[in-house]
Amino acid sequence: MIEFATPPVVAADPEANTTDLLVDRVAATPDSVLFSLPTADGGWSPVTTKEFYDQVIALAKGLVAAGIQPGDKIGLMCKTRYEWTLIDFATWFAGAVLVPIYETSSPSQVRWNLSDSGSIAVIVETPDHFARFDEVHPDLPAIRNVWQIDLGDLDKLAAGGTDVADEEIERRRNLAVGSDIATLIYTSGSTGKPKGCVLTHSNFVELSRNAAVALDEVVLDPNGASTLLFITTAHVFARFIAVLSVHAGVRVGHQADTKQLLPSLASFKPTFLLAVPRVFEKVYNASEQKAEAGGKGKIFRAAAETAVAYSMAKEAGSVPLGLKLKFKVLDTLVLSKLRAAMGGNVKYAVSGSAPLGPRLGHFYHALGITILEGYGLTESTAPATVNLANKSKIGTVGPTLPGVSVRLADDGEVQIKGIDIFKEYWKNPEATAEAFDGEWFKTGDIGSFDADGFLTITGRKKEIIVTAGGKNVSPAALEDPIRANPLVGQVVVVGDKKPFISALVTLDPEMLPVWLNNNGEDAGMTIEEATVNPAVLAEVQRAIDAANETVSRAESIRKFTILSTELTEASGHLTPKLSIKRNIILEDFSPNIEAMYSGAPATEGHSIVH
Repeated sequence: MIEFATPPVVAADPEANTTDLLVDRVAATPDSVLFSLPTADGGWSPVTTKEFYDQVIALAKGLVAAGIQPGDKIGLMCKTRYEWTLIDFATWFAGAVLVPIYETSSPSQVRWNLSDSGSIAVIVETPDHFARFDEVHPDLPAIRNVWQIDLGDLDKLAAGGTDVADEEIERRRNLAVGSDIATLIYTSGSTGKPKGCVLTHSNFVELSRNAAVALDEVVLDPNGASTLLFITTAHVFARFIAVLSVHAGVRVGHQADTKQLLPSLASFKPTFLLAVPRVFEKVYNASEQKAEAGGKGKIFRAAAETAVAYSMAKEAGSVPLGLKLKFKVLDTLVLSKLRAAMGGNVKYAVSGSAPLGPRLGHFYHALGITILEGYGLTESTAPATVNLANKSKIGTVGPTLPGVSVRLADDGEVQIKGIDIFKEYWKNPEATAEAFDGEWFKTGDIGSFDADGFLTITGRKKEIIVTAGGKNVSPAALEDPIRANPLVGQVVVVGDKKPFISALVTLDPEMLPVWLNNNGEDAGMTIEEATVNPAVLAEVQRAIDAANETVSRAESIRKFTILSTELTEASGHLTPKLSIKRNIILEDFSPNIEAMYSGAPATEGHSIVH
């Protein structure tokens, strides 16, 4: 059994809880800017560490005055914004426990999270969130308080808590020790009903303290580290980074609307980013299509190919002079503009939740942005492994973080133990017992290590397709490169117990009109019309052919179907972090799948409209 472990670099403190991270930060740098709030004119307004701390204490007092007791669970349904972290810390200072709810959750999902957790209060952001909660409120008799951020309820709460003594908040914030529950995060449910993961105060405290040392070049920039959060804070990935940023004194801004992402990056000028691979793909694809529309597609592609070659040569240790000169010219002409569009200061980008192709990793690396791909789950408080600023390999998810051990079982399953591993599944001892082998958490992911201890994730144990011919196929190896094509929204590889591999493909509704226009087609055509358009079919075929080149013939996609519908979170086919719910898709589109196996096994596109 292969195992790699990195010892902790910070001594554990079993008495510490998450409130200590903010208390220590206030003591160290009270006047430093910890947050920047967006202003109406497109600028940013500073919030110092002391100002944030004072707001946290005021809101915590408001919660106490409203009847919140230590250990009470409070649901929170809110998009990524400053108030999310304010509520998070205020809840901890009041001695309570936050239960995040994805802002895109359906009423039935809201009901499950609140009822299963035993929440007695809920904070929602918008009237729409309130309506979804209100629909199931009759089924939630335990909910005593409902507050709405957009109605100014946080200010009203704080105003109602002025009579609560500082000593009471100090008493409450010190009640929890490291082993106590800090939050209850429900898994996204790509594998059935969401399970509540009990993450402890030690999970956040020890991981933040150790990760800050391991990622010191990222979070301790001498000119002031800063990041713009845009992925949902209800997900453990952004939540952990938000807590880590408070501990490390990183300036944080928020932009939940990804359509406003580029203008916000330009004005905020972050030094590092946090994103899922789909964001990096979309930035690249949008840049390529914009260049194409301006008649500069050829030079953009030349710049991209040169950038990838330059980065690969650099990683190998030597860049030929000709490549160096070519890169310098194209960098000035093309790549510098993309760098400026991202704010001009981004040095690092932490990527997680799905594999990022090596080609994109090298492209961004050549831009001067080191993509630090990492790996983790809700159950590991986000990162278990991550590439470091001074120790990274493109195409891997990095070495283990300090305090974390990873081993590979005989079947290749990745198993983790250490400071980041959750305590248990809430009220579900059977699922907890099933998830562990002694101290080791069984992730369900398949991976491999290189000689230096860098982990590569190759697929999901439960997602491995076994064809009728007995060939084991990992869908992700085919899906990820196909999804990188600008036209493709989602792709789902199928073929379990079938004679060959096929794929369901959807088109990206944002990129479709741009691509059609750039390729001399009618930009106004509908998605239904596009699914039978010869040029579109040929482009998808090209993407599939390129992916097929990376695998054996037995693993290659022989047929594909372009669906006229989108696979979205709203349709029930994607999780909030945009992972596909494979089982549901296989069920919902079973007629489309079966249709691909009723003809000859040649590689061809079939468009099904429904």
